[in-house]
Amino acid sequence: MRHIVYQPTNVCSKKIEFDISQNNEVFNLVFHGGCSGNLKAISKLLEGEKAEKIIELLNGNTCGNRHTSCADQLTQALKET
Repeated sequence: MRHIVYQPTNVCSKKIEFDISQNNEVFNLVFHGGCSGNLKAISKLLEGEKAEKIIELLNGNTCGNRHTSCADQLTQALKET
């Protein structure tokens, strides 16, 4: 299991942390900052999910007038791992 710390850009979250297994499953996802309730819910829903599936579901998700979101920034982190 590897621990990943990612610095998102252009969103309210200041840091995204998660563990990724050898099978490419995401665990212990935590967003620091941002919309607390929504991001806690997203973290619970994605627990144990394959990185590829998360990318498929959330890539390109926007927030307000921004061209990205905290969820989209998670996909960027996953693409880099």
